[in-house]
Amino acid sequence: MPPVFAHGELRLYLLVLLLDGPRHGYELITELTRRFGGTYRPSAGTIYPRLARLEEDGLVRRSAPGAPDAPGAPGAGRKATYELTPAGRAEVDARLDDVRRLERSVAETVRSLADEVRADIRDTMRGLRAELAAAAQEARSRPRPGPDTAPDPHRPQSNSLRHDAEAVLQRFRNDVLADLREADVAGTVSALTVDTLRTVLDSARSAIRGTLPNSTASPQHRAHRADHP
Repeated sequence: MPPVFAHGELRLYLLVLLLDGPRHGYELITELTRRFGGTYRPSAGTIYPRLARLEEDGLVRRSAPGAPDAPGAPGAGRKATYELTPAGRAEVDARLDDVRRLERSVAETVRSLADEVRADIRDTMRGLRAELAAAAQEARSRPRPGPDTAPDPHRPQSNSLRHDAEAVLQRFRNDVLADLREADVAGTVSALTVDTLRTVLDSARSAIRGTLPNSTASPQHRAHRADHP
């Protein structure tokens, strides 16, 4: 993936994020992630050295160390709050045109990254569907038992595997719901999240149906059979 920020842009964007008030380094990382809809998350090794340079340049002021910092933060491992100095605020004011261009660039980058994520998901699920369709075709080509054939000894195994599949679905549902609720508290659920979930689930449903030899009927036909056994 190409760099998200051009040379010097992340430095300016950190100053912009501090316009609203002091923030911890970890909060700056979280806010950057939120603004990019989760498609980009800078590392601590990217953010903290730039904050240190901004401090050296007199553009930000770091509070006295206090409690332990966020995991992964470099340095002495002690929390610090960063805030703009008058010189830092003056630099932002003097570069308002650059700030506006940067905001437009960020919006375009978010759209581009979101498109790449969706394309990757579609390609991955397309390959999975092809593999599962081939496996399902092989299963369908096997001879089927006649009416006088003894009960299939594999039926108990199928029933057990169905329960395993249901347990997997339930765990998936619970895990995703927990992640969504946690992200919602931080305000980071985005349209990309919903689009990704919809794309993945639609593709997964088609792929799974392809592995079931008796799932060749349309949804309407299956509903009709359920109403008229």
